[in-house]
Amino acid sequence: MKGTYLGEFEEVVLLAVAIRSGDAYGAAVVTEIERQMDRSVNLGAVHSALNRLAEKGLVTSELGGVTTERGGRRKRLYSVTAAGRRALQDVRQVRNQMWEAIPNTAWT
Repeated sequence: MKGTYLGEFEEVVLLAVAIRSGDAYGAAVVTEIERQMDRSVNLGAVHSALNRLAEKGLVTSELGGVTTERGGRRKRLYSVTAAGRRALQDVRQVRNQMWEAIPNTAWT
């Protein structure tokens, strides 16, 4: 696989950001991962992964509007960059190639 290396958890977080398009903030990403994977996820781990993804140029973030349910604090909203979309497409292609390379005899 060429380009930026994505760890498994980074890939999952990046996919969750893509799924939550327009509403991808830390807690929403946690909820999406837990819903999709039936797996408990730590908010701190998600924030660390989001920071790594931002450093790699795979996501960008901006502050959303002030909300009363957050006591007037603003949410940091994440979105997938063009490089992030390419990274996800590359990972998907490699995984598909590897699945297709498994001989039928491996399943017997």
